[in-house]
Amino acid sequence: MTAEAPGAPGMRDALEALARGLADSPAFQAKRDIAAVAACIDAAPAAVASWRSRPERIWIGDDTAAIPDGDGYLLLAAEGILPGFLARDPWFAGFSAVMVNVSDVAAMGGHPLAVVDVYFQSSSAPAELVVAGMRAACEAFRVPLVGGHTTRQAAGPDALAVAILGRAEHLLTSFGARAGDDLLYAVDLRGRYREPFAFFDTATGQSSDRLCADLALLGTLAAAGAIHACKDVSNAGVAGTALMLLEASRAGGVIDLDALPAPAGATLERWLASFPSYGFLLAVSPERSAEVVQAVSARDLACAQIGRVDGSRSLRLARGGHEALLWDLGARGFTGFAGAAEDR
Repeated sequence: MTAEAPGAPGMRDALEALARGLADSPAFQAKRDIAAVAACIDAAPAAVASWRSRPERIWIGDDTAAIPDGDGYLLLAAEGILPGFLARDPWFAGFSAVMVNVSDVAAMGGHPLAVVDVYFQSSSAPAELVVAGMRAACEAFRVPLVGGHTTRQAAGPDALAVAILGRAEHLLTSFGARAGDDLLYAVDLRGRYREPFAFFDTATGQSSDRLCADLALLGTLAAAGAIHACKDVSNAGVAGTALMLLEASRAGGVIDLDALPAPAGATLERWLASFPSYGFLLAVSPERSAEVVQAVSARDLACAQIGRVDGSRSLRLARGGHEALLWDLGARGFTGFAGAAEDR
């Protein structure tokens, strides 16, 4: 990369420190912990061979499991809520338990059909607030809560998880990014932080029409064949999510931090560690990038090319003409879920 620009002393050192801080962060460690489970899971479950209707494998490690079903796919996923979040902000924890599942379905190009919850509560837990949050999200995203399991235990602990069933006719996955693709970030910046957490809330208080149409856009782009791969930005932030997408696709890439859409007033360090209500990382061929950016921007959402996919098996961060290595997937895995070359 270029030499340091005048007036920007230490830019390279600051970028490398930022990369080290992300790589060592609790959110990244939480994703690495997944690898212990990944090592115990059959990558192509033989158990489904007797009832699936088509010969494709069911990928493990995507935003949802995509189960062949007639002319499309059933989408099955679940999300657990961090105990500290549940205790500190019970209503929004209930809302988020539904919201993040709906986003996972949207990232696969699908629409939600129904959710169920599993809720363990202590006698002092604000159960009404948690359930009210779930109900509010179900109304906002037009997905019914159809059942689940609830247990009250006098001494706790309090724990909440929600599972979702959805469907896609035109499937998006995390496994399709190709060297040469543009990395686009589609994100809603019309919100605020849910203090003290890193959750950037753009969903509460918004109309159901807007929320559902914003998510349905991904299915429209999938039907048009405009996207090679898609991943919902998680609590590992946009860089961690890019790392998961690239790992799944057995690829590498670079993120230009100077091109990253961000809300006013948010520091780069905080924004990189943020979990937005609406944020999707897209791998798109360069000849279709403008089309995708225009479609997303037409809904008053931010969308920009923030990087490029390559064959390096590493993710680098770029800023001010410098690059710093964030993660070398060739040397160590991240979540442990990577598409096998022979399956691609």
